[in-house]
Amino acid sequence: MKYYLIAGEASGDLHGANLMKALLLQDSNAEFRFFGGDLMSAVGGTLVKHYRELAFMGVLEVLKNIRSIFRNIAICKKDILDFNPDKIVLIDYPGFNFRIAEFAKSKNFEVHYYISPKIWAWKENRIHKIKKFVDHMHVIFPFEVSYFHDKHQYKVNYVGNPLLDEIALRSPVDKQLFRKEHQLGEKPIIALLPGSRTQEINKILSVMLKVVNTFKEYQFVIAGAPSKTELFYKEFIGSSNVKFVANKTYDLLSVSTAALVTSGTATLETALFKVPQVVCYKTSAFTYFIAKLFVNVKFFSLVNLVMDKELVKELIQNDFNQNALEVELKTILKGVGRAKMLASYQKLHIELGELGASEKLAHSILNS
Repeated sequence: MKYYLIAGEASGDLHGANLMKALLLQDSNAEFRFFGGDLMSAVGGTLVKHYRELAFMGVLEVLKNIRSIFRNIAICKKDILDFNPDKIVLIDYPGFNFRIAEFAKSKNFEVHYYISPKIWAWKENRIHKIKKFVDHMHVIFPFEVSYFHDKHQYKVNYVGNPLLDEIALRSPVDKQLFRKEHQLGEKPIIALLPGSRTQEINKILSVMLKVVNTFKEYQFVIAGAPSKTELFYKEFIGSSNVKFVANKTYDLLSVSTAALVTSGTATLETALFKVPQVVCYKTSAFTYFIAKLFVNVKFFSLVNLVMDKELVKELIQNDFNQNALEVELKTILKGVGRAKMLASYQKLHIELGELGASEKLAHSILNS
């Protein structure tokens, strides 16, 4: 069977590669063409466009590159027609993929969408496009099943969360070797995950670092984002004893006692590593005001969203300050607060379900 996959980001490349491996196990004659990255290329098939050529973040960058964006869409449409796939699989990346879904549906291709746009948070009117252009929506959060079914009368397929597989199947870390390689002492580690974008790091990391001197019996280690150099973080660290580890977030979490985490996917990853955390977020007053108008969620962290209750403390905007951070960090380092959060992580794991998201997805696509 012939499959056309479209992933426009690094995370989509990872999920796409895992799906392709699962499809090959269930369909030995699988043939792939795709927009993706190095991980998908390593599985096999033909890479049409690398996601590096597609990734434009922010309004100004999108406007500046609008011709390239439309040219890539045109290339994709023509290539789909030439390849004539049996199945089209769109992975996240809604700005691009909704346009392809509309085109594909107009040409009577079977359209699968993996990892739904977060319409439960914002841009809910996208449900009309989903209903019209997507034959099968495959979701990764259990609450999305009832959201789509009860609110929008649209059936979706929950395949499980791919992070469960990614974390469970990774090789264990030699904790002593990791500490030695990164010149970390024997003190318990508090990981700092300040995000990946320059603007959010500027707002968040400086506040995180204010609590370092209050917890002298611990060592603080920054999880460096792939897009940032050590020199970038040195400007924040200064002469303090805070350490920096590049591109090893999972390894760092596996040896950490607690973490301060910028809201996003990292909150769920931290929970799956069973590391008690405080969720932090701050942006400009104007951006926060606009977000409050358009974003329709009770919580910022995925942990709390999945469980529909505050399992991890969220310090957002003005609540994110040194005093509040010290109070919440003390709560999760020892005693009842720590035990309670670790117990809640067990419930979260049960709620997310079993391993095998890619295998379940491949089976659903093959048998649709």
